[in-house]
Amino acid sequence: MRHTVPPSLDDIVEMAEAAFSAIPQVLRDLVRGTAIMVEEVPDDETLEDLGIESPWELTGLYRGIPLTEKSVLDVPQEPDTILLFREPILLEWIETGEDLFRLVRNVLIHEIGHHFGLSDDDIARLEEEG
Repeated sequence: MRHTVPPSLDDIVEMAEAAFSAIPQVLRDLVRGTAIMVEEVPDDETLEDLGIESPWELTGLYRGIPLTEKSVLDVPQEPDTILLFREPILLEWIETGEDLFRLVRNVLIHEIGHHFGLSDDDIARLEEEG
């Protein structure tokens, strides 16, 4: 997909939904109920909590309790959420020249990996397989 203007929030949402649909059904079933949202940039509170100075450094974020730490005895909290940040993703796209859909897919897979409690190295291997 070629863009003549910067992709909108809706464009990134469509890419994330398409990428999610391409993930094996077994994995999709395991993240059922996890919201996937796209925002322009991470908020100041999120950056401060993570010790990140620049909003351009964070392309995605998993908010919730990883499956490896959940218990049936847990009191239900807010639903787990995967956030994708449009402007940092677009900046990385411009800087690297990587295919935008592939970049959105990789950010999504990275955050789903955190849902499963995977390490960054495990996630990197998953991203390479796609």
